[in-house]
Amino acid sequence: MSAAAQPIRVLVVEDDPVAADAHVLYVGRVPGFTAVGKAHTGAEARRLLDRTPVDLLLLDLHLPDVHGLQLARSLRAAGHHTDVIAVTSARDLAVVREGVSLGVVQYVLKPFTFATLRDRLVRYAEFRGAAGEASGQDEVDRALAALRAPGPAALPKGLSGPTLERVTATLRGSQEGLTAAGVAEAVGISRITARRYLEHLVNAGRAGRSPQYGQVGRPELVYRWARKPERDR
Repeated sequence: MSAAAQPIRVLVVEDDPVAADAHVLYVGRVPGFTAVGKAHTGAEARRLLDRTPVDLLLLDLHLPDVHGLQLARSLRAAGHHTDVIAVTSARDLAVVREGVSLGVVQYVLKPFTFATLRDRLVRYAEFRGAAGEASGQDEVDRALAALRAPGPAALPKGLSGPTLERVTATLRGSQEGLTAAGVAEAVGISRITARRYLEHLVNAGRAGRSPQYGQVGRPELVYRWARKPERDR
């Protein structure tokens, strides 16, 4: 993007305040992008879109008042042509297929790292920047390929996808929260390893932590899944 080019304006639509703040910070760290606001409901997103120029929605699919794809459909009907990157923990491929026709150009599965979102945004900017008439099929293919990730998004060094899924499932299944020792016992990993995965979830905005007092000695940290109103996703 040239120095004179306008940044790509992103509206973060996410009902979890912790995750919304994290996503705004992530967007702001990617050169060429700027977060122009955040909305916690579909209705709030519509109001912001009516008065604020937006190029891209970073859209959670499970909002308290409307499903994200229903919001995208209503925006298209109202004449909004904003592109969408869907942010969700849903893994239903039927939802993915439906989203394609509604302007969803990328899906990012929760929990994710800054590096994952940065990769998707950079690829979107490359796709958006393609202009002019293609010289042939190869150039069309290259433009479309910009949206496709080369492979699974990399986790921080030393973390694995299968173990992260087990830690995530264990924490989500706990109503009272768990210590690193509790997660380690449930998953079958060391306490130090469990803490690394739990801290990754905290950094991704998908979990919180607080000290637990009541026993002699240093308090333990208790980790809790960042639950959302009415539904946990």
